[in-house]
Amino acid sequence: MDMVQNAAGESAAPFDGKTILLFSDDLDKALAAFVIANGAMAMESPVTLFFAFWGLNILRKRAPSNGKDLLSKMFGFMMPRGSEKLKLSRLNMMGMGTEMMKYVMKKKNVKVLPELIASAMESGVRFVACSMSMDVMGISKEEMIDGVEVGGVATFLGAAEKSNMTLFI
Repeated sequence: MDMVQNAAGESAAPFDGKTILLFSDDLDKALAAFVIANGAMAMESPVTLFFAFWGLNILRKRAPSNGKDLLSKMFGFMMPRGSEKLKLSRLNMMGMGTEMMKYVMKKKNVKVLPELIASAMESGVRFVACSMSMDVMGISKEEMIDGVEVGGVATFLGAAEKSNMTLFI
């Protein structure tokens, strides 16, 4: 296998990308995924974030109900819409823990999730929503934030194949 040079001019493996499968809509897990994605981009490593099942909720901006069947409308109503609505996986305490975490992050000048998402988008992280998960959960492309592509398992596997690290969160 031929070696390539990284930004510092050092030899590096040709597969230096990062692929992250995010299938949770827990705030702490989403924060971890986006901190890693932004860090990898800062190191000039290409990143693909693949959102499946509950992870799709991070990308939702609105819930259009026109043209949806009853189950899809119910899913849309019950699931959080967007990064602002996510809860901690532990110690949520009816929302108090989540609000405390957001408060402490702001106080310590740590980027909150919406800022991390914007930073990832601006730096070129590839956002891919799982088409099968979208079908199962009744989520349409129009419900997603701008800049998200839709792809299937082959899209995920293709990105993972070109990466030297694949994470499941």
